[in-house]
Amino acid sequence: MKKRTKMIVSISIFLFIVFVVYFFLGRGPQQKEILWGVNFSQMHTENLKLDWKKAYSALIEDLGVKNLKLVISWDWINGKKEDYYFDDVDWQIKEAEKHNVKIIMVIGMKTGRWPECHIPDWASSLSKEEREQEILKYLEKIVQRYKNSLSVISWQVENEPFFPFGECPKVDINFLKKEVVLVKSLDSKKPIIISDTGEFSFWLKPAKIGDIVGTTMYKNVWSKELGIYFHAPFPPLYYWWRAKLINMLFGKEVQCVELQAEPWGPVLLYSLSLKEQTKTMDLEKFKYNIEFAKKTGLDTFYLWGAEWWYWLKDKQNQPEIWNEAKKLFLK
Repeated sequence: MKKRTKMIVSISIFLFIVFVVYFFLGRGPQQKEILWGVNFSQMHTENLKLDWKKAYSALIEDLGVKNLKLVISWDWINGKKEDYYFDDVDWQIKEAEKHNVKIIMVIGMKTGRWPECHIPDWASSLSKEEREQEILKYLEKIVQRYKNSLSVISWQVENEPFFPFGECPKVDINFLKKEVVLVKSLDSKKPIIISDTGEFSFWLKPAKIGDIVGTTMYKNVWSKELGIYFHAPFPPLYYWWRAKLINMLFGKEVQCVELQAEPWGPVLLYSLSLKEQTKTMDLEKFKYNIEFAKKTGLDTFYLWGAEWWYWLKDKQNQPEIWNEAKKLFLK
């Protein structure tokens, strides 16, 4: 009950701030040039019962994507202790290089897609200190392997590490800093992205640690705490205003590394009916989110849900969102 009350109070405060900002300032300036990309997770694609290689190739060759954020799962690469399986990621990187696609590689323990933290079974019983040492070893392996790829343009270390979402251990800021120091020591040329929730943060913590601040942008979601579908009321200027603050205080750029373009329901997408999916995402909501993003004043957006568009087209004979997305990439 206390947790629910705290959540309601927090939302109320944010709503008040949004009202004041929106009433007095309107919306952010529209960017003339916007970089559009997509997120891709092999794990998520396979959970949708898709051929992940065909889906990945379709994103590049049919959809025309030139910017990808790869969600890499620790347990998929390091499923056995001291045994690293890179074949699938190697293939993804080579395909990107072949088609001149630029990649943000998300690395660490918490990299996105439920359960968010992808801890191998063998590491789940380790002490905090032992687990952290294994994560650092894993980071070293993956950065050393891909740092010379012309396609890999930046590293995102962990995903929303300050946002308590997912089945994850409590965040340790000092360890996050250790991860960043390690990655920088291995590859000083590429910037490091630290991401945070787009709706309930002022992005100060990630700005202090990363070279680039990554944010998310979700408009229609299921709220477990409230037990209802929730439409985020924050106006476009809410994002622009905070991005300007980050630039003014830290000289850092803000990029949207997750723009909602798939459903978010009370159960995982794989168990959500088509009818229930439309409550938080359909063609009209997709178009709305694209137009909303354009009004925020940000110039970089990676859409979250491209695997689902392919599933709709390939398994449900519903190519409408896929075809609409093409307009962003095939110019």
